[in-house]
Amino acid sequence: MTQKIPVTVITGFLGSGKTTLLNRILSEDHGLRIAVIENEFGEIGIDQDLVINADEEVFEMNNGCICCTVRGDLIRILGELAERREKFDRVILETTGMADPGPVAQTFFADQSVSEQYELDGIITLVDTKHIGAHLDDNTDEVMAQVAFADRIILNKADLVTEGDILKLEARLRDINQMAGVYAATMANAPIAELLDIGGFNLARAVEMKPNFLEPEYPFEWGGICKLPAGHYRFKLANGPDPDMTFLLSEIDEVSESGVIALAETVFVEFSKPQESLSHSQSITDMGQCYRLQLEGQDSYEFHFVTETAKKVAIFSQHTPEEFQLTLLDQDDREYKPVAEHFFNPEHEHDDAVSSVAIELPGLLDLAKVNGWLSALLEIQGPDIYRMKGVLGVEGEDHQVVFQGVHMMVGSQRGKPWGDEQPFSRIVFIGKELDDAFIRRSLETCLT
Repeated sequence: MTQKIPVTVITGFLGSGKTTLLNRILSEDHGLRIAVIENEFGEIGIDQDLVINADEEVFEMNNGCICCTVRGDLIRILGELAERREKFDRVILETTGMADPGPVAQTFFADQSVSEQYELDGIITLVDTKHIGAHLDDNTDEVMAQVAFADRIILNKADLVTEGDILKLEARLRDINQMAGVYAATMANAPIAELLDIGGFNLARAVEMKPNFLEPEYPFEWGGICKLPAGHYRFKLANGPDPDMTFLLSEIDEVSESGVIALAETVFVEFSKPQESLSHSQSITDMGQCYRLQLEGQDSYEFHFVTETAKKVAIFSQHTPEEFQLTLLDQDDREYKPVAEHFFNPEHEHDDAVSSVAIELPGLLDLAKVNGWLSALLEIQGPDIYRMKGVLGVEGEDHQVVFQGVHMMVGSQRGKPWGDEQPFSRIVFIGKELDDAFIRRSLETCLT
């Protein structure tokens, strides 16, 4: 069977830097044979010296790229390109600034001639870091859709804002789309290798590349394990994106990333309880208790704790260590680094109309009930559900069933065998005004 041609879609609001990224891809010596489809090719600032023959809708460039305009129909252009597939390895399709990428994505599922020859690899969304906040505040439909559909988000023009602004914007965009990789960039200088061949619309590959992207949300971003001899220790932190940070220490038996994950539900309960505040130089006295570290008013902070015997200690923090330059030191200023760690999907306040909802259920689902549930859900909220991705445990199947959808269209495929792993179902929805509780309750009725 002939391998399908991978397609990457570039989208973003007016002025976000799509043209700059496209020019980089066309002019850089990356060794890739890329066909580029552009909505209004004549309007972008491509160096005309690159063009060999610009009289056709499909023309060749000096650097080996093939460029197309889509003044005509996208399906027709893709068909013409397929006839010349020996000249290129992949396609990049750039949409206009006002475009909802949903219909473009659907083309690769809905049209048989396209789906037989092409595979949608991912959607890259560029945002103007300085100005996107106003569009998010207004819930501008096109911007919200572009963020919601993204597999990669490039925070372009990062040099025009502060590092703190970037961290806050990244957190807000993750509220909308918790599955996308996020990169800060100046002049669209995000690494091309991170943007192509990502398998964003191939869920089985996506789970392999980022195992935690279908996890439920937690009120902490990071967990790590340190092996400590008896002694006095202190955590040292700097200022970060928030004036405080929730923090917990716990003894742990299994020194591995899976051990951190297994402890997450217990820690989640503690994070939900009232927290004791600690100020600079105060001590953490109780393992297993959640504290709120006060991180405001000076340049650095220290919090102490003592262990009378050697221990394996799990550390859970609301933010990643990098955000507050978190280090663990003993009384002789020796640094102890984690021997295992895991980055969780963080839970945030959902202020925007578009958000992500993650559902996880243990056990097996009745496939007939799931099909009925999904049909009903899409009938009610289909136009407002931009993307769905999930791994299902289905009665009578010894392997995972992976699926994803774009608006009203849903496809599935066979995943890896369950083996000794207990079956479960994890589904992520990205869309407008999603009712987390309703989706969870209705899906639970499909359990066997």
